[in-house]
Amino acid sequence: MAFNLFLDTSGLFSFLIKNDDKHKDTSLIINKAINSGKHLITTDYIVDETATLLKSRGYSYIIPAFFDGIVSSKACHVEWMDQDLFDITKTFFIKFKDHEWSFTDCFSFVIMKNAGITEAITKDEHFREAGFTPLLQ
Repeated sequence: MAFNLFLDTSGLFSFLIKNDDKHKDTSLIINKAINSGKHLITTDYIVDETATLLKSRGYSYIIPAFFDGIVSSKACHVEWMDQDLFDITKTFFIKFKDHEWSFTDCFSFVIMKNAGITEAITKDEHFREAGFTPLLQ
């Protein structure tokens, strides 16, 4: 299966939280993508960050449905970190140690590069710095 869009933490959060400043934009992007047959991809690290962000911002009650929905989603594939991906991401992270990119960012960039994805549903400017197009700017 070919993937067309990467779904980052800020995009997931915006999609889930109706009073987020980018909720409408995110919902439109995701619904348009799904309706046009596009496939989304994210990572287990993004799922982790999103659950932690939901909890820290007082949305713990959403977490069970979030976990159930993201794991069973037919619209969004979760790529799981394994030893090979860890080693590739570690090398990438060290190579670009002069950037403020997190290890999670680097894992996202590795997945995007491997899948040939150029656009991310994110507010994170680090994606632009890494050569991708953040769609929630």
